[in-house]
Amino acid sequence: MNSAPLEKVAVEHIATDQPPDDAVARDLDYGWQSGNQVELLENGEAYFPKVFEAMRQAQREILLETFILFEDKVGHELKGILIEAAQRGVKVVASLDGFGCGELTPGFLSELSQAGVTVQMFDPASKTLGFRTNWFRRLHRKIVVVDASVAFIGGINFSADHLGDFGPEAKQDYAVQVQGSAVADLHHFALAQSGRRVRKRRGWRREQRPSPWAAGEGDGLVRLIYRDNLQHRTDIEEAYLHALRKAERRVVIANAYFFPGYRLLREIRNAARRGVEVQLIMQGQPDVLLAKLAARMLYDYLLKEGVVIHEYCQRPLHGKVALVDEEWSTVGSSNLDPLSLSLNLEANVLIRDRGFNQQLFERLEYLSQNHCKTMPENRAPRGWFWRVTVGFLVFHVLRHFPSWTGWLPAHKPRLKPFVHEERPDHDPSSHR
Repeated sequence: MNSAPLEKVAVEHIATDQPPDDAVARDLDYGWQSGNQVELLENGEAYFPKVFEAMRQAQREILLETFILFEDKVGHELKGILIEAAQRGVKVVASLDGFGCGELTPGFLSELSQAGVTVQMFDPASKTLGFRTNWFRRLHRKIVVVDASVAFIGGINFSADHLGDFGPEAKQDYAVQVQGSAVADLHHFALAQSGRRVRKRRGWRREQRPSPWAAGEGDGLVRLIYRDNLQHRTDIEEAYLHALRKAERRVVIANAYFFPGYRLLREIRNAARRGVEVQLIMQGQPDVLLAKLAARMLYDYLLKEGVVIHEYCQRPLHGKVALVDEEWSTVGSSNLDPLSLSLNLEANVLIRDRGFNQQLFERLEYLSQNHCKTMPENRAPRGWFWRVTVGFLVFHVLRHFPSWTGWLPAHKPRLKPFVHEERPDHDPSSHR
């Protein structure tokens, strides 16, 4: 197998049957859709069997976006399923982030491409001095849509570190399976992001054959929201802000990377001040140490306002979920940190469903009571000078970071297809 790094793989400008209409793709708005069944999927043990079975039953189309795909047991199983689907005539499009999937070998990608899978890399880049430097403005979404009939969205990548048998570094994470009217929005969005021309969602319908995943109507309201670097820069943040301002009884946020903007921090504080029970579940065993240090800078500010902070200590927390009161919930790819809120491409679903909200609450309550360390309200304060200095710096970083992102290097995002290169047969006579 060719193990050359990905940046040496030949790429060319995306070629689709219908080139994307940028004016439309930049302005996709989705409203609340009724009649949905939403199933919470906790960790890879619940997620992978569901999404793989849906792909195995695909009849027409599989659209996949992911930040990370590794060449491990999960990645190889996914590869086999996609190849089988493509070989039986299913249209398969896999959009992979060029940083998160940057270590995939050309041999792995060639197997997919030669079988008929359309493999697209988002902003691939060469290494500089042996390191990848394309850290910013990443495709961080995790979405799968099968036959426009069932969709999956959340924080789980296609990698074995989302399975418990991976060991102490296995990630704690969440996703949802959606069936019902909201799937049409998720399909429309995924289709547009894959580079295909789409019409505005209003009145957009596609005649479909019956699918084994077609389900009877549920009672959940679902809305797709997303973040881009065009017209929807703050949509996910605004959804959180709106829910926090309306909170009356409880707020639970479980987020892997917590260093939110000043507006979010203020609304969390305000909710606690007016008597809402606010609980935050943070990383206690982080896969990125800086994430823990950044979050802890905010602890004293939040604890003194009555916010309860738990640190999940069993293994790394990778979830991006929240709930407010007894109805509103969100699950998706967006962390509450500067990268997700100001730079990366993200997608969440908002869910208004009492049954789902209660199930998510029970799972997070079990986590906080059995596998977390709760921070004491009177955490030993540091010296006055330290608290004033750090508080001043944190305040201004959180307040001004969104505008500072404009200074970072930027270019038009590139979605490039993997192109398999046939090497000429070796001519023995040319050997000397």
